[in-house]
Amino acid sequence: MLPGLALAGAVSLGALALERIETYATGRPWLEALVLAILIGTAIRTGWRIPARFDSGIQCAAKTLLEVAIVLMGATISFGAILAVGWPLLLGIAATVVLAIGASFLLGRALGLTREVALLVACGNAICGNSAIAAVAPAIDADADDVATAIAFTAVLGVGVVLCLPLAAAGLHLSAAAGGVLAGLTVYAVPQVIAATAPLGAVAIQLGTLVKLVRVLTLGPVVTCLSLLQRRREGADRRGTNGLLLPGFILAFLALAAARSLALLPDALVPPAQGAGNFLTVMAMAGLGLGVDLRHVAAAGPRVTLAVTLSLLILAGIALLVLRLIGLA
Repeated sequence: MLPGLALAGAVSLGALALERIETYATGRPWLEALVLAILIGTAIRTGWRIPARFDSGIQCAAKTLLEVAIVLMGATISFGAILAVGWPLLLGIAATVVLAIGASFLLGRALGLTREVALLVACGNAICGNSAIAAVAPAIDADADDVATAIAFTAVLGVGVVLCLPLAAAGLHLSAAAGGVLAGLTVYAVPQVIAATAPLGAVAIQLGTLVKLVRVLTLGPVVTCLSLLQRRREGADRRGTNGLLLPGFILAFLALAAARSLALLPDALVPPAQGAGNFLTVMAMAGLGLGVDLRHVAAAGPRVTLAVTLSLLILAGIALLVLRLIGLA
């Protein structure tokens, strides 16, 4: 597997270097290394007939390393964050995620997307963008083309959300607290939440980040439910389930999150686990990109773009309704 893993590693290092260059030149990474790894990998697959000896390593990067990265994500999750936001807002976050996934999935199917792509787009929009797509993909047996398609278009439009949110908050005359909650409910990643709420002040940054972190916590239950549904859909004998109700990497993710929440995991181990998880995720995306036929992604482009755009509008509408119901708008 060494040739394929080495190639995925080289693509990952290139993506991380480009992200650094973006940050140095513009002050922020408009395209994260995770997205860049997919784009570089896809470009290599499109322009070079990769020898067969690379295949096993590429597949290991795309699947096994991704599962390990998801497990390590558990070290960054604390269930105590759930209690910090209060029950009304907590219920609002849960309702936003559930309604957004349901509505986006139905919309994607109505637009002719496959079940897998529709689910990836729905979960990516509703929870945390690229990370949610990467975590959900193994649970529903999505292939590399599906994942690359969903991440590519979701990532690009996610940047637009960051740019538009401060203008929308001002146009709707939202308070700093309301603007922060809106960002936490709609923006994909924590750094993007900070960027979107910075013009609104410290209160918006703090509240938006907290809401976003709680929203990320819903990833575990969502992946669990999808895994159970997939197992029921395909049968208990599906290869890779090993007779378990849930895939092993999801059980490990939940166990590590529980250990973190119960203070059984030393704080000193959290930053290394997060760093390793982030790099493995980039390598997994490189592996996915190296297995993608660009022509398949381009063919699905217009429908996926429309699905992601409309899903974002649905998510924003649900978030504004939640703000009104909890008295912030």
